[in-house]
Amino acid sequence: MQEYASLSTGAKSRLIMLLFGLFILQSAVFAQRNVRITIQKHSITVINALKEVEKQSGLSVGYNDSQLRSKPAISLQLKQAPLEQSLETILKGTGFTFEVSGKYIKIIPQPVEDHKPVQQVGGKVTDEQGEPLIGVNIQVEGTRQGVITDVNGRYRIDAAPGSTLLFSYIGYTEQRVAVGSRTEYDVQLHAAVEMLNEVVVTALGIKREQKALSYNVQQVTSDEISGIKDANFINSLNGKVAGVNINNSSSGVGGASKVVMRGTKSIEQSSNALYVIDGIPMYNFRYESDNSGLAFDSRGSSESIADLNPDDIESISVLTGAAAAALYGSNAANGAIVITTKRGRVGKLQVSVNSNTEFAKPFILPKFQNIYGTGTNGKASGTQVLSWGEKLNPAARRGYEPKDFFDTGLIFTNSVTLSTGTEKNQTFFSAAAVNSEGLVPNNRYNRFNFTSETPPVS
Repeated sequence: MQEYASLSTGAKSRLIMLLFGLFILQSAVFAQRNVRITIQKHSITVINALKEVEKQSGLSVGYNDSQLRSKPAISLQLKQAPLEQSLETILKGTGFTFEVSGKYIKIIPQPVEDHKPVQQVGGKVTDEQGEPLIGVNIQVEGTRQGVITDVNGRYRIDAAPGSTLLFSYIGYTEQRVAVGSRTEYDVQLHAAVEMLNEVVVTALGIKREQKALSYNVQQVTSDEISGIKDANFINSLNGKVAGVNINNSSSGVGGASKVVMRGTKSIEQSSNALYVIDGIPMYNFRYESDNSGLAFDSRGSSESIADLNPDDIESISVLTGAAAAALYGSNAANGAIVITTKRGRVGKLQVSVNSNTEFAKPFILPKFQNIYGTGTNGKASGTQVLSWGEKLNPAARRGYEPKDFFDTGLIFTNSVTLSTGTEKNQTFFSAAAVNSEGLVPNNRYNRFNFTSETPPVS
C-alpha cells in the first residue's frame, strides 16, 4: 500500500483502468464458457443457425452472407451444448471455421492444407476372364486429371496418397480404388448385367452381344411381333426393320410375302431373303407356270415359313449384305432372317393365352365408267375404233357395283402356350389355330400349329 501511495495521480489512474480492463475481459471469457446453445431442427440453413447462436449467446456473429448462402441445409440436435461445440457442429463440412474475440464471433474460411506429395501409380486393367481392356478411362476423382489404358491394359497416372482413382468403361460397372502407399493397383472390371440385354443370335445359334458384332444386324423381339397379329408373321416386320421391303401376297390370308433387303439384286433370280430357324436354313422352291424355267421377277411364292406360329418366336435377327453370305453361304446373298423359337423356362408353370379377331374390307376400289356405252348405238363396229357410244338410259341401265362382289373378311387367331422346367430339364408346349374367310368368296384358310419341346437330359 505504501508503494501505491507513492505513485503519482496519473499512474494511479492508469493502474485502475488496467485492472478494470482485465476484469471486463475475464468476465467476457467466463460468460462465453457458460453460454449454452439449444437448436433442435431437422432442416435449417447455416445462416439461420448462426443467427440462432447470436440470439442465444448475446454475441455478435460476423460472416460473409454470399459465401454461406449456397451451403446446404443441415440437421441440428443441440441441447444445452457449449458455444464452441455448437459452432463446430454448425460449420462442419462447410470449409469454414470460427474465431471468438471478446463479444464477437468471426466466421472465416479454413486454412488450406499443404498439398500431399504426388506419386506415380500404375497397374493393369482386365475383364472377368483376365483379358486386358484397351481404352479404359482412369481419372483422379474430383480432378480433371485422367489417362486411358494402352493395348496391354496398363496405365500410369500421378495421384496423391488418400485420393481415389475412378475406373470406367462402356459395358462395365465403374470401380473406385483408394490410393495408399503402394504404387501398383491391378483392377478387374465386371460386366454391367443391366447393359447385356441387347443380345442377338448369329450362325449356329450362338448368342452374342449386339455391340460386339462387327457387322450390321437388327433385332425384333416377340413382343413387337405379337403386337400386330398376322397369319404370316413376316408381315408384322413391316416398318420395324430398316432397309427391308415387305410386299404382301394378293392370294389372301396365309399367302407368301416377298421380302427384299436393300433393293433387288438380280433380274433373273429371286431377291428374297433366306430364312433360318434355330440355326437350320429353310429353302423355298418355286414352280413356274411356263416352260422357260426362268422367272424375271421376285414375286412371293408359296413358302413354309408362312405356317410358323408367331407365338413360338422368341426373337428375329435380320442380317443384310456380305455378313449374311459369310454366315450362311451364297443362299443368303440377299440377306437372312434368323429366327429363334421359344424354350421352356426354369420355374413354375407359366400359361399364356392369346385371342385375336380381325375384320377386313376393301379400302380402295377402281372407279368404273357406267354412263356411256361402247360403239355406235350400243353396237361395236368392225371397221371403226370408237371409245364411247351414246349415253345410256339410266332407267334401262342395270349397273354393276364391284364392292358387292366382296365379302367381309374374318380372321380368328387363338393360341395357348405352356412353359415350365427345372435347372436340368425345361418343357415348352404351344397350340394355335388360325381360321379365316377372305374377301373373295370361297377363299378360306385354316391352320393348326402344335409345338412340343423337351430337350434331352444330359
